[in-house]
Amino acid sequence: MNDFTFHSPTEFIFGRGVEQRAGECMVRCGCRKVLLISGGGSARRSGLLGRVERSLADAGVACVALEGIRPNPTDDKVREGIRLGRLAGTDGLLAVGGGSVIDTAKAIAAGLRYDGDFWDFFAGRATVADALPVGVVLTIPAAGSEGSGNSVITLASTRQKLSLRTPYALRPRFALMNPELTLTLPTWQTACGITDMLAHIMERYFTNTPATTVTDRVGEGLMRAIVEEGRRVAARPDDYDARANLMWAGTLAHNGLCGTGCEEDWASHFMEHEVSALYDVSHGAGLAVIFPAWLQWMAAHHAAKVAQWAERVWDVAPGPSAEAEALEGVRRFRAFLAEIGMPLTFSQLGIAAPDIAALVDGLHRNKGEHVGNYVRLTRCDTEEIFRLAL
Repeated sequence: MNDFTFHSPTEFIFGRGVEQRAGECMVRCGCRKVLLISGGGSARRSGLLGRVERSLADAGVACVALEGIRPNPTDDKVREGIRLGRLAGTDGLLAVGGGSVIDTAKAIAAGLRYDGDFWDFFAGRATVADALPVGVVLTIPAAGSEGSGNSVITLASTRQKLSLRTPYALRPRFALMNPELTLTLPTWQTACGITDMLAHIMERYFTNTPATTVTDRVGEGLMRAIVEEGRRVAARPDDYDARANLMWAGTLAHNGLCGTGCEEDWASHFMEHEVSALYDVSHGAGLAVIFPAWLQWMAAHHAAKVAQWAERVWDVAPGPSAEAEALEGVRRFRAFLAEIGMPLTFSQLGIAAPDIAALVDGLHRNKGEHVGNYVRLTRCDTEEIFRLAL
């Protein structure tokens, strides 16, 4: 096991009606002028945004709203938020939504404390040393952004989708998590979230670091729970307990716990970022296509941990070889993804003829000549994996 520091300062307030504590939580963070960030309109139509605004008003917190954040968020909304925040004298941000909304709020929070272009942080030209406080009212369990210091934004002019990882400055101060808000999520959105959760754990699970027994077992238990609860939700979308378990699993999948002591991989996420940047597909759906292809390639090139995953998560019996076990695990993973309604190929994703050369070029331009750590993938390797997703 590698040395590590695990830092998870977010206060998680979980249960029915907790969104009505937004005002008191922002005050506790020292905030009196909040930029309220939300998505495409469902939070407003459902009455959630109104409840949050009343909670802020009751606590004496003024707010300015920035609505209309889309999936695969782009820099234009971040820039708009920075302008609004400066005009209003914003001293904190409250994100009401899922990963795209939270990631946008984080980028704005960093940009409001920086004199240059916020994109400098994503491009690696500057480091986030300070940011305004961010709070969250979570509505979509998937990205785990409510408990991480990460943010993913696309630069619209170049279609570069880049991730920013800040262990300290951008972790939300609090996350208000009411599973009731997820009871009416569409089947597709729920399934994309389940896929993203599993992927966040697997990016950390597939490691060459030895002696990570405890971290492995945490990840395996979470993956098994996500599959079990995912099936329950598919059968009964209004099952509060299943929704609650998925909501909490999404947080634990990405707050750093599942990567303690490990060298992490992240090649599949980086590959999917190129797909969703170029074709604007749902991140979870893109992962459902890319991650099994990555696993299939690994079964032939570095099967050991994939075979362990197959045995412990998918109950694959010991086989004639690690590769055979790994491939059976991949088959069962794909079957589960299909069961919950996820695409398995580019064509099922709605991309009839993907420009693989452009995907490979973008990936290695953004991430270097070698990608990932479980196997250091070259251009030839990533092209093979993209082709396996055909």
